[in-house]
Amino acid sequence: MESDPSDPIEAEDPVLLLPEWTEVLWFVAHARPRAEKKLAAFCLEQGFEHRLPLYPSLKTYARKRVVFEKPLFPGYLFARVQRRHRQTLIQNRYVANLLQVPDQAGFERQLDDIYRALEARVEIQVCPEIKPGLQVRIKSGPLRGTEAWVESRSKLSDVHLRLDFIGKAVVAKIEADDLELI
Repeated sequence: MESDPSDPIEAEDPVLLLPEWTEVLWFVAHARPRAEKKLAAFCLEQGFEHRLPLYPSLKTYARKRVVFEKPLFPGYLFARVQRRHRQTLIQNRYVANLLQVPDQAGFERQLDDIYRALEARVEIQVCPEIKPGLQVRIKSGPLRGTEAWVESRSKLSDVHLRLDFIGKAVVAKIEADDLELI
């Protein structure tokens, strides 16, 4: 987001225009309960690049079925902003905590892998936690080339697409023949 020249804080403080303050970084916003979509709207309003992975959830009522878009990682929104805008992001009423990602490239790659799975409409579900297992590469299909971790030997078709920084993962259903050990 470009700064508004009429912004009094930035016009008075040349330190905020130094390269280390204008560097664009990924941050993980831990949102207040049930505020992820409101935080996404705030980011959109501010012009902040952000990602809120959503998945369709079917709810059946007495006479109809309704599909809701629910956050894949409840409580989290991922924002990519200049370091100088960190305070703006954390000081709104929807953020409980804001974490800086130490491995920016790795985080972005993992987030892109999860978005590829969502866009490919692969059956996914959130795992309760990441467990150690075999690391694999998907050989074919819409997720070809994606690295993942097998949950267990007995379920080779359930692979984790991890977002290590927040300790979360999703499980994708992949045929065992489409996997190769790394």
